[in-house]
Amino acid sequence: MATENLSPALRAPASSRPYPKAHRGYGKRSAPEQRPACAEDFMLLPERERYIAGYLDHLPDGAAMDIKTLAKNIPLYGQMAIGSALRALTVAGHLRHARCQVGESGSRWVTLTYWSRTAHDNEWWGAFTEAENIRVTQEVAAAPTTPPPSWTPTEAPATQVTAAAPAAPSEPAPSVPQQRTPEPAPNGPSPAYLALAQLGRIEPRLALSAADCAVLQELATAWLDRGVNTDYLTHALTSGLPAQVDSPLGFVRRRLRDKIPPHLPTALAPATPSAPVRRLLVECTECGTSGPSEALPDGLCRRCGTPAPGAAPAIPADPPVDRDIHALVGNLRRLLKTP
Repeated sequence: MATENLSPALRAPASSRPYPKAHRGYGKRSAPEQRPACAEDFMLLPERERYIAGYLDHLPDGAAMDIKTLAKNIPLYGQMAIGSALRALTVAGHLRHARCQVGESGSRWVTLTYWSRTAHDNEWWGAFTEAENIRVTQEVAAAPTTPPPSWTPTEAPATQVTAAAPAAPSEPAPSVPQQRTPEPAPNGPSPAYLALAQLGRIEPRLALSAADCAVLQELATAWLDRGVNTDYLTHALTSGLPAQVDSPLGFVRRRLRDKIPPHLPTALAPATPSAPVRRLLVECTECGTSGPSEALPDGLCRRCGTPAPGAAPAIPADPPVDRDIHALVGNLRRLLKTP
């Protein structure tokens, strides 16, 4: 006699082994304004999405959330199924990926994953990512200045050791004439001196000695007194170099004199940059394209959010402000049933 299967829907596995941790700074990040966990969480989602959402919700912050790691720890579904589920969870308002610019030079980007048990609309996620962008930008601006390179003070001790080396008892101590090398400043090298000293590491054709940096320090300080920073000074000195620089000292001295920026009156100096600095961009869950939140509604770029010709209509590219979550989930279920 056949019996009816009354078992409840699949629940997220309670793994006894430790969760795989992502590299420092990556992995899951819980979004704010989430309601407490309850049995009705994710009940409007299809079975597969509900199962994976329950697993993601139980992951601690910092746990790996990439598709390959999830496929290894969720044996019921493969990478393609998990990728489709993450896309659906993004459209439903539970998940967002973002690219964050790190480092003082801004040359490195990392991918951040934000998770919310409570589904939020595009306006909420847009305000959240904008607040995160402001927070990250302020953290970078408030970061302490990088200390002087370790190689900077090594020249002075070498000179001191040479001068303090004991002479033979039968000979008088030799008199070492002082050259152009100045005495170290009481508070360490100035920013202008450090900028000149690092030219050789950025552009070998402009390698300067310690004496050369001391001679040019006053000219470089005049640039900083006119409101520019050391990055601007370095770029002005290293850009557009000839194929060969015979005299780095003479070449840098000539540029410091000829290309010095004009005085900018305080009333005309802009208090803030003309365009806001964006160090955090939303990333498309499907293809990884990044951009501001308003350009990626539902966490998808225009190309990934627009259905292919002849396919069933998916989520509109520009959804209305007040979305019907029941209709949205119903549409997702129909899409998942289509072959």
